[in-house]
Amino acid sequence: MSESKRLLITGSSGFVGANLTRKLLKEGYEVHSILRETSNKWRIEDIVGEINVHKADISSGKSVLCIVKNVKPQIICHLAVYGGYSSQQDKQKMISSNVIGTTNLLQAAKKTRLECFINTGSSSEYGIKDKPMQETDCLEPVDFYGVSKAFSTMLCASMWQAERTPAVTLRLFSAYGYFEEPNRLIPYVVERCLKEEPIELASPSSVRDFVFVEDVVEAYLLAIKEEGALGQTINIGTGEQHSVGDVVNTVIRLCKAKAKPVWNSRPTTKAIEPKAWVADITKAKRILGWEPKHGLDEGLEKTIEWHRKRT
Repeated sequence: MSESKRLLITGSSGFVGANLTRKLLKEGYEVHSILRETSNKWRIEDIVGEINVHKADISSGKSVLCIVKNVKPQIICHLAVYGGYSSQQDKQKMISSNVIGTTNLLQAAKKTRLECFINTGSSSEYGIKDKPMQETDCLEPVDFYGVSKAFSTMLCASMWQAERTPAVTLRLFSAYGYFEEPNRLIPYVVERCLKEEPIELASPSSVRDFVFVEDVVEAYLLAIKEEGALGQTINIGTGEQHSVGDVVNTVIRLCKAKAKPVWNSRPTTKAIEPKAWVADITKAKRILGWEPKHGLDEGLEKTIEWHRKRT
């Protein structure tokens, strides 16, 4: 990159955010990050000295406006979120982060010459579907988290229409890879396999579109540079559906482990488990020129190797 652009990111201490932040630094961006005082920085502790950290809570409109005015970012990547994990059930926090936080950032963005605002959406916005999910589908979220994320997506789209705020939403499916929360499915199974310990799990039949984090990060980099993405909502998945059972068995095979899954030994985390949960990625291919480079085996191999090095 010939010129270092100022980029403001929220959620840089989170799973996808930490991976994106590392890549942005390598690409030469001048990275500024909004972090709460209480943020756990374990994912970025080795690179935090390379980031311009601004301590604030995005639910404070005054704080966000002050930071944006001072930084004058050309790009904003909004990844801060609450409610994506089953343990995060505080509805007020979902509103504060996902609704008010997004609103504050978009309002503050009017005070700078912004080129691109990337909002991070969720496949939970769709609700239950019986076919690959398309961006034109009716949003029918079944939980409060999905509702809050749907609001943020629609807000970004409406501000593009009404005020030409250069916003795009990347609607992520089930990302996995480096720095994922340890109690999530894939890191949990990998660690159990490496330690040859029993793997206690819920149902093997739950399905998801698992997308490797390196591919997700690449989608952000493309969206930053693609003017044709502005005003759009774009699915980021693989277009392939895998059951939890498939993923667990693949991890066991790749680890060459003797550990055995103990199914139905844990409660399910979702009240409703759909029979289909997969992205239609036609739009991502057409607008961003993006498609995943990693199949399930390739992504899991890299993830397992990363865990081996940290064990």
